[in-house]
Amino acid sequence: MKYYLSVLAGAMSYGILSTIVVLAYGEGYQLGEVVGSQLVTGFILSWLLALYTKFKTKRRSQTSKTSGAATSMFTRLTWKQRLLLMAAGTPTVITGLVYYQSLRYIPASLAIILLFQFTWISVLIQAVSKRQRPDKVTFLTLIILFGGTLLAAGFLEQGLSGFNGLGIALGLLAAVSYSLFVLFSGKAVPSAHPAFRSAWMVTGGLILLCILFPPTFLFNGLIWSQLLVFGLLLGFFGAFIPPVLFAIGVPHIGGDMAGILGAVELPVAVLLSSIVLHEHVSGLQWFGVIIVLIGVALPELYKLRLKRSRSAPQYSS
Repeated sequence: MKYYLSVLAGAMSYGILSTIVVLAYGEGYQLGEVVGSQLVTGFILSWLLALYTKFKTKRRSQTSKTSGAATSMFTRLTWKQRLLLMAAGTPTVITGLVYYQSLRYIPASLAIILLFQFTWISVLIQAVSKRQRPDKVTFLTLIILFGGTLLAAGFLEQGLSGFNGLGIALGLLAAVSYSLFVLFSGKAVPSAHPAFRSAWMVTGGLILLCILFPPTFLFNGLIWSQLLVFGLLLGFFGAFIPPVLFAIGVPHIGGDMAGILGAVELPVAVLLSSIVLHEHVSGLQWFGVIIVLIGVALPELYKLRLKRSRSAPQYSS
């Protein structure tokens, strides 16, 4: 159960980010500064956790030679593994950049709905990679998700002309990148300790961001303004908590179930955008959110029912 709760809490943390970013934009900060402050904070927090974990395992090894050898093998990573983890962390940067940029053009409630299309995109990626055609349940799920998205995004009420095309494209691109992160986070060196996995993934993301957006805010004094507050919040809820919790939970529950539990991100983000940012979310849009959640949960519910039917005792007359 703790692994399910871990992924659930990580997804809820992601749902908070869009509201914080819109508030940061309202204070005049730019994309590179917002994402950069987030990753710098996440980098520091992740490595503090990794160093604490290393110190803790060394203390345990002093009390037992056997457990010490085991923990040493558990935390030791080769440079090939480290580079693999760093590469797996780069989709988080791409997701943050395109998702946060979309918030300049479309409401936060719409941006999160577009980002949430990672649910069916993940299914499509897995189907292509495994060269397997999705089954009937998956097709039904995709239809439900598509219909729910039309309602939740407000397309049926306002039409496509009422939305910025660039913002929609950026939101969908963020969904593609996020689906890659969910898939890679569970496959990249799953045997490594979650603290070290997260630290190296955040490191890879920070290196990529520094190449794309040199962190001038660290040297011109801007970091000591209100940007520091936004950076701490975004870093904690975006670059630190979710990767750590995903690293703990995803290898144990699988990418499919992680995508299901990630559904909680949607209502959290829409609710905060409505309460904090005062964005209008109609009853029809909330109904669409519920339909999307049902569509996300449908495949797992079907698997659970199928598993129970197979495990039930068979009686013959």
